[in-house]
Amino acid sequence: MTDHCCEAMTGQVNWHCDQHDDPFACPDALIRFSTKFQEYGLIIHDGGTSIIGIDFCPWCGRRLPESQRDRWFDELERRGIDPWEDQLPAEFQDASWLASLRQE
Repeated sequence: MTDHCCEAMTGQVNWHCDQHDDPFACPDALIRFSTKFQEYGLIIHDGGTSIIGIDFCPWCGRRLPESQRDRWFDELERRGIDPWEDQLPAEFQDASWLASLRQE
């Protein structure tokens, strides 16, 4: 369980439905959080997996952390890894890659 900006956001990000394994199929799932990119988004319940990125928490109004998407791709490129063709190292599947950068 990950903590976020407020209790409401933490509850939404960690939402688990007993009827739906996929949050995109659950009408009660509202927020999608990408650990590897550190991005938040509102789930668009249109039958697909679309989200609309958000910069502020809908409940407490705090600014959310800046997306690390560009940095993720930059770090893969720096290591000579093509995310579309190559096997990704395990740490790039979640937020572990950010911790490894702090240690360098």
